[in-house]
Amino acid sequence: QMAKSKDTTILELPMLPLRDLVVFPHMVVPLIVGRPRSRAALAQADASDRQILLVAQRNGHTTEPGEEDIFEIGTISSIHQMLRLPDDNLKVLVEGKQRARVLKYITGEEHLRVQVEIIEDDVAQTEEIDALVRSVKGAFDQFVKLNKGIPPEMLLTVAAIEEPGRLADTLVAHLGFKHDDRQGLLEHTSVQARLETILRFVQGEIEILQVEKKIKSRVKKQMERTQKEYYLNEQMHAIQKELGSKDEARTEVDDLAQRIAESKMSEEARERTEREFRKLKQMSPMSAEATVVRNYIDWMLSLPWDVSSEENLELSHATEVLDEDHYGLEEVKERILDHLAVASLVEKIEGPILCLVGPPGVGKTSLARSIARATNRAFVRQALGGVRDEAEIRGHRRTYIGAMPGKVIQSIKKAGTNNPVLLLDEIDKMSMDFRGDPSAALLEVLDPEQNETFQDHYLDVGYDLSNVFFVCTANTLQGIPAALRDRLEIIEVAGYTEEEKLAIAKRYLLPKQVKKNGLNESQIAVTKQATECIIREYTRESGVRNLDRQVAKVCRKVARRIVSEDIVDVVNVTTENIHDILGTARFSRNGLEAQDPVGAVKGMAVTPWGGELLDIEVAVVPGSGKLILTGRLGDWLKESAQAAFSYIRARQRSLGLDPEFHEKYDFHIHYPGNSLKTDGPSAGIAMATAMVSALTGHPVRRDIAMTGEISLRGRVLPIGGLKEKTMAAHRRGITQVLLPVENAKDIPDVPATVVESVEMTTVTHLDEVLALALRPRDGQVLFHAVPQEAPGMNDAISAELPSASKH
Repeated sequence: QMAKSKDTTILELPMLPLRDLVVFPHMVVPLIVGRPRSRAALAQADASDRQILLVAQRNGHTTEPGEEDIFEIGTISSIHQMLRLPDDNLKVLVEGKQRARVLKYITGEEHLRVQVEIIEDDVAQTEEIDALVRSVKGAFDQFVKLNKGIPPEMLLTVAAIEEPGRLADTLVAHLGFKHDDRQGLLEHTSVQARLETILRFVQGEIEILQVEKKIKSRVKKQMERTQKEYYLNEQMHAIQKELGSKDEARTEVDDLAQRIAESKMSEEARERTEREFRKLKQMSPMSAEATVVRNYIDWMLSLPWDVSSEENLELSHATEVLDEDHYGLEEVKERILDHLAVASLVEKIEGPILCLVGPPGVGKTSLARSIARATNRAFVRQALGGVRDEAEIRGHRRTYIGAMPGKVIQSIKKAGTNNPVLLLDEIDKMSMDFRGDPSAALLEVLDPEQNETFQDHYLDVGYDLSNVFFVCTANTLQGIPAALRDRLEIIEVAGYTEEEKLAIAKRYLLPKQVKKNGLNESQIAVTKQATECIIREYTRESGVRNLDRQVAKVCRKVARRIVSEDIVDVVNVTTENIHDILGTARFSRNGLEAQDPVGAVKGMAVTPWGGELLDIEVAVVPGSGKLILTGRLGDWLKESAQAAFSYIRARQRSLGLDPEFHEKYDFHIHYPGNSLKTDGPSAGIAMATAMVSALTGHPVRRDIAMTGEISLRGRVLPIGGLKEKTMAAHRRGITQVLLPVENAKDIPDVPATVVESVEMTTVTHLDEVLALALRPRDGQVLFHAVPQEAPGMNDAISAELPSASKH
């Protein structure tokens, strides 16, 4: 049935839903039809005018599609051939004719029957359309040349098409559009839009095909070069064999077999090495995997499995070497002598794990070298500063070319013996990231209970590290994780006194720098007083590194003078000319103020560079009771300041303060010149003393320093690092140090020179600290009488206090 309106033509046709297929006009396509309703639609079409509407399903998995499962626009097609197959399916050859839109589904039929309107192409023969047609044909021509899947004769077919709409519909069938994109092109009534979409798609495909062509060409050239090299290598081997030359690869294999047989490695290591050797013999010598296996075997053979250096156990020799190389450091020397004494009594002693902790320049690294010389062991150093990859310690797994063992195994190979002195330098400078925690990997290395079977990921067999004498160095204990610190024997090297620096400069530094700068002892003489001047006015450090630089500078200046003035006699360096040589002094001799300050106290701290004195200043200004803390302070110090402030408020009547002082003033606590972020429980009494001084106006003794934490009741709590702190006070010219009574046990660790020149006073309560540190103004007292009150915190604080003791 056909009804014609003014603009459109309406038809009633049977419908055939298509799975994953879109049929365009002018497209001939075979179909296999098996669904009963679809076969009925074909039969109805075959019985009438052989016209049928082909429409794509929205989802190809739908077996019985309804109206909502089928697109609205399809193609009116003619049935050319229809053949029934043995399985009762129909094979149909159809040709698309025109686009059509479904207007209405007609019910009551055993097949899908619809009313459709024919859609005409929207096309105007313009110059733009002609240019598009020409561009599309040119692009398709280039596409066919690159894509071997399209027959070349298709170019002739396309070139003969003049109608723009037919050209677009014909090309879609030969391009790799997706199902939804094909349906979209079918629904486009604008021929120009269809041609533009096709042109964009073809140009994109051309770019992809050009890249693929380049890649294939490059791969082909590489394969040809590889095959050529293989062929030439085989020819070379054949020629060498004809000439009677040795087969180098075979010679290398035989050499490895002999070395494996003669090696004294452990049974586990031998079994693994022989297994890898058997794999190597079956591989081509030129393969990449053969290189990996050969490197592994070389590592296994080069390790000193059973090579030990004979340890010298004579205590007298060790004492002589240690005293010759280092001045002082008695604790470390005693520990080495203890080790040698025990080793002479037992057959095997587990390797000690020493950790030398101290500021830079005190000789930690050179001390490890002296230990090796004293015990006649090999020495090897491994710097761990900045190591952040676990594989640097445990080694890389053999999963790629370039894998290698970790730093520990590399050091053992470098030493050439299985019992060297292995220095792990700067273990507190390690860090961690996404590649693992190297400090955790050191737990097995530095544990005497585990390192007898240390597993390196590269070797993948156990290696005995129990004979290794491990020495670690660090600037601070805070940088070492607690689990690793538990496995170390900590020996603190605090630094040197002025007398020790004098001896070190005379015995070691000056002779070394004289030789380095091309001088001899007959050309330069440095007096003791000049050396003292260098120590006091040009260096202020725990170690001797800066002192070494200043001595080197003196030698350079003397060498220049000798060369420029042609001096033959000895050049004397004295206190009169030392300032001309080194320039203006950097530090004053005692570093103390001219007068006792108000609101300023010298606290004591331990830094990575040794002990330091920190100036603590307090300013009281009108305000509302705010406590302001500046100077790069950590949380611990801020809490100590709060505790000190609360104690002062509780003692305000005894100290003669205004009862409302905490509401009228702000308190600014500042640490001037603090280059580090300082923190720790050791500055509570110093801050409290500075605050009391600022509030009362009583000055603080300029020659006194103090260290100790404070409780809310004013008790002085113990601290750490007393040796470093007192040595720093000694360098600054302090004459008295206040310290917690519980730290009296640490006073014997302080050098005798410091104890003789600095008065050590132990205190238990802040009232004692105030009485010792403050100088009350004329006619005034520090503590005022307080009338009796009900029991409370003030009474607890005001309880009878023990008197201070002096050492």
